[in-house]
Amino acid sequence: MIVRPATSADLPLVLAIDPDYTTEQVWQMEAREADGCVAITFRAVRLPRSMRVAYPGDAESLAQDFSRPDGLHLVAEAEGDIPGYLSLAVQPASGAGWVTNLAVARERRRRGIGTALVEAATRWGREQGLSRLIIETQTKNYPAIRFCQRLGFSFCGYHDRYYRNQDIALFFALPIR
Repeated sequence: MIVRPATSADLPLVLAIDPDYTTEQVWQMEAREADGCVAITFRAVRLPRSMRVAYPGDAESLAQDFSRPDGLHLVAEAEGDIPGYLSLAVQPASGAGWVTNLAVARERRRRGIGTALVEAATRWGREQGLSRLIIETQTKNYPAIRFCQRLGFSFCGYHDRYYRNQDIALFFALPIR
């Protein structure tokens, strides 16, 4: 497998990847306010059964993302197939690279493809002088949360009702300098 910059010819294969996922756990948020203090807590909660969850993006926004000339668009290629992709937008003011899309085909997950994509984005970010990478994910996407943690990303914030479906976004950061 190789990781390389995406081309416009890759877009149909990228769009064919099913980014939906299945989870047995979620991060549940609890907000408490007392005595002028606000406390936000996230904890892993096991679900009563596996749940299939739709990826929060859509094909149109992914195609627009891949057509942007700024940032970075990578694909993993193996034997003429594209089993994974990553898009990264540069935020010059903060020195951050935001991973806007990251997906691996369902049947190819847990084989190092996502890790290879993030490692390539990390190398590119260092070359560009970025100070950190940031990945966003849904509180429902426990597999992605664990993936970020395994790669050394730390929880750095959240945004309530961030996605179109009103789900909470979690943000994880990795210093790369």
